[in-house]
Amino acid sequence: MTPSAPRPYRGVFPVAPTPFTDAGELDLAGQRRVLDCMIDQGVDGISILANYSEQFLLDDAERGTLLELCLAHVAGRVPVIVTCSHFSTRIAAERARAAAAAGAAMLMLMPPYHGASLRADDKGILEHFQRIADATPLPIMVQDAPLSGVALSVPFLARLAREVPRVAYFKIEVPGAAAKLRGLIEAGGAAIEGPFDGEESITLMADLDAGATGTMSSALLPDLIKPVLAHHRAGRRQDAAAAYARILPLINFENRQCGLRATKAVMAEGGVIRSEAVRHPLEPLHPATRAGLLELAREVEPLALRWGK
Repeated sequence: MTPSAPRPYRGVFPVAPTPFTDAGELDLAGQRRVLDCMIDQGVDGISILANYSEQFLLDDAERGTLLELCLAHVAGRVPVIVTCSHFSTRIAAERARAAAAAGAAMLMLMPPYHGASLRADDKGILEHFQRIADATPLPIMVQDAPLSGVALSVPFLARLAREVPRVAYFKIEVPGAAAKLRGLIEAGGAAIEGPFDGEESITLMADLDAGATGTMSSALLPDLIKPVLAHHRAGRRQDAAAAYARILPLINFENRQCGLRATKAVMAEGGVIRSEAVRHPLEPLHPATRAGLLELAREVEPLALRWGK
């Protein structure tokens, strides 16, 4: 299966949520509808099995099922990034090979970590990415996020890009993301093929100003985020800022109050999925929080709020 967009990949690559039934089982029909909705949102690509896909609540068999379903259903309409993170280099490489065989366009990995204190040093991290790069011909995106507890310095990330050329994309979602993106682009030069931000695009304008060429948002409102990037890329910064200001209250509420549950709530309200269930120990949104989310969503009318109606 050939990815539908040429490299370098840029634009909006949201994370696909994983819908469950009310009983907590995978909703495979709902997953197909999620993917179709995202493509109708005009996304430039889709990320699957990521943290906002609740990958940490899926067993290995479910991962395999979702990998095959998502790649087969997208069928090359947009490029798909598959998250393969694991502390074990062997398991991460196995996941990478499976993703490549299924038709992934890119791999995304956090640096190896486990629990609160088990980390690899710089040598171990570099070897981890090198062995995964050796396992497939696909480009790799490093996810630099606080969840891992691993401090990835700009000099180290630039070195990683130079020494492991397949590591060419970087999703920076740490405090001071814009400064880190700017420093990485300067230090890494041409080796930094795709500087992205993340964290629901909550710092998008600053990150675009710093040189980001892509964002990995949730699937809540990528149709409304995409014009921000288009305006900025065309040099219409004032229009980009105005488009972003309009949607920032919703992005902020998602990021600070709801997390991954926001997309599910809006997609359930919009008829994309039947249930907004999350798996324990995650808890459903409080009714008041859900109401606040939908109030803000109705003000800007993202496609997910009306796609299935």
